[in-house]
Amino acid sequence: MTNPISDIEGADFILAIGTNTTETHPIIGLKVKKAVRHGATLVVVDPRETEVARLAHRHLRLRPGTDIALLNALAHVIIEEGLYNREFVESRTEGFEDLKEVVARYTPEYAAEITGIDAATIREVARGYAKAQNATILYTMGVTQHICGTHNVFAIANLAMLCGHIGKPYSGVNPLRGQNNVQGACDMGALPNVLTGYQSVVSEEVRRKFAVAWGVEALPEKPGLTVGEMIEAAGRGEIRAMYIMGENPVLSDPDAEHVVHALEKLDFLVVQDIFLTETARLADVVLPAASFAEKDGTFTNTERRVQRVRKAIEPVGQAKPDWEIICLVATAMGYPMSYGSPAEIMAEIARLTPSYGGISYERLEKGSLVWPCPAPDHPGTPRLHVEKFARGLGKFHPVEYVPPHEQPDAEYPLVLNTGRRLHHYHTGTMTMRTGALEKHYNQEYLEINPADAARLGIADGERVRVVSRRGQVEVTARVTEVVPPGMVFTSFHFPEVAINKLTNPVRDPVAKIPELKVCAVRVEKIA
Repeated sequence: MTNPISDIEGADFILAIGTNTTETHPIIGLKVKKAVRHGATLVVVDPRETEVARLAHRHLRLRPGTDIALLNALAHVIIEEGLYNREFVESRTEGFEDLKEVVARYTPEYAAEITGIDAATIREVARGYAKAQNATILYTMGVTQHICGTHNVFAIANLAMLCGHIGKPYSGVNPLRGQNNVQGACDMGALPNVLTGYQSVVSEEVRRKFAVAWGVEALPEKPGLTVGEMIEAAGRGEIRAMYIMGENPVLSDPDAEHVVHALEKLDFLVVQDIFLTETARLADVVLPAASFAEKDGTFTNTERRVQRVRKAIEPVGQAKPDWEIICLVATAMGYPMSYGSPAEIMAEIARLTPSYGGISYERLEKGSLVWPCPAPDHPGTPRLHVEKFARGLGKFHPVEYVPPHEQPDAEYPLVLNTGRRLHHYHTGTMTMRTGALEKHYNQEYLEINPADAARLGIADGERVRVVSRRGQVEVTARVTEVVPPGMVFTSFHFPEVAINKLTNPVRDPVAKIPELKVCAVRVEKIA
């Protein structure tokens, strides 16, 4: 996020695109509700009529996967009507003429044909966003989990820079992270092409710095593989062993049957987790990890805020904190790792990571800090790009609309869209074991529009079979107008409805994120 969570409630205009905020980020959803109560205009872009969509002044029910056409059309109107922030564009950006040339083709009438949103509404939303004193954009995986996910984000950034709604309070481009420490994991180099603080592995200077610190001759200079690429390589026999920590790809990855086959083909699989997940059941060795309540450490949340996690109880049974397990395994493999505590690890992070340079356990005991925090006396940086962008000038990236990889046809006439539910979390590894949440939402449903249900002879509460080119699952139908005709929706929380057996593994060529949000399916009534 470019801005702190607290800024949301002060915005005059909120554009929430590809995010079911009140269910998937309920605390941030409270900020959205507060902003609306204070008079903010809320526009929600989502095919489904979610709770946050019902709160909105405008709900744009676009066709799945058509975000770029809509965003480009908004930019078209803003430029055509002279509503863009000329001073900001001229002094703080580059590439405006290239953007202008591309979006000129995306008239509201043209975008209406692609998105299903009428041209008048597109013009109204464009004017509202451009004229607002402070406007914020919120988005999540409804934007990124497409074959054009990176370009979707470019289109959002284009819109924010065009209107100067960045680098100031109550505005910005604000992706809401999907899990509590996913930001921290990325910050610490849990990506194939960077080390901590997004320092590139292709930089000889960066590699040398880490090699000296870790007492090794050299580090690999070639970026590694993403999760999807690793699974594919395992399926081809090119990866023979795998170590999975806190991840359940058997349920969370697309084309899940292929994931199982790939993992079974490995010579050796290690899974480190707090429960025996569906993935852990395939492992040769399971290493029991400690939960958040059983260890010390830090979490870095969606607004880049680093917060202390303090151990409440000792680890149960043979469980150990993740860092201790890694140290033991590394030492057994011939590389002695002898960290004495998480505080010692954080001190090394600060030495090697400029954006975390001023963060220490001593400071975190007094309160959280937001990176970049480059020095011990630095207060942290709640808002990014206040005076300039990290690269100097913000660069417009013109992008073209690309349709989803898989389109409905006679055999698979419906679009399957997936997401999350309020009461559950990710693959249900934790929330299916509470004894309470399961009672509030104890089974999964397939949302299907009444028109589609009537055509297929499906009644509310009946069991149906959902089939794609990759697999099939059975689930209970919920006939509802929450979803538009031609689209069905369910979550990936429930192991008994392993919906990712159906989803498409085709990936964005840049970020390598799979197109989990759109695939073609048919729904069959079970006799």
